[in-house]
Amino acid sequence: MDALLISTAVIFVAELGDKSQLMAMTFATRYRARDVIIGITVATAIVHLASVGIGAAIGEAFGDYQPSINIAAGLAFLFFAAWTLRGDELTDDEADKARTSQGAAVLAVGIAFFLAELGDKTMLATITLATHEGWFGTWIGSTVGMVAADALAIAAGALLGRNLPEKAIRIGATAAFVMFGLLLVVQGVRGL
Repeated sequence: MDALLISTAVIFVAELGDKSQLMAMTFATRYRARDVIIGITVATAIVHLASVGIGAAIGEAFGDYQPSINIAAGLAFLFFAAWTLRGDELTDDEADKARTSQGAAVLAVGIAFFLAELGDKTMLATITLATHEGWFGTWIGSTVGMVAADALAIAAGALLGRNLPEKAIRIGATAAFVMFGLLLVVQGVRGL
């Protein structure tokens, strides 16, 4: 249960201001919100299942070094904080692909999100969480967190247009990453 709650919160925050949220808003202008959410959910579940598999294997193989893993995970979260503060933008090419994609909506959205998430900070954060949290709770939580953040982006985009306070969202997400990162580092140092 802890893995589910922690990963939901961390990935929700990580997704705020991410380019996938911008993609979700763009797809929602072309397709029904339901189809966009289904495509995002399927792609996210697949990417995050692979992520927790990688993270769990690392955590299990290096279980005797959990304090060091916590420190490394904490440092990774501080890196994610810097990445988040820098910001993420949807390129013109990515926006054009989202606007002009052909075929079934769920398939188009799912493939686009699958490819966009490979190597993205939410994938890396999920791997990091899975090194010391339960794989199943982390998988479900990270998937729920990302889908919830993207659904929020679709709803907010429909209500507010492009006038979202991007800087405030970016600063809040950065602060949350710093907090989680520092907690992991302290937990790791105490375990040494």
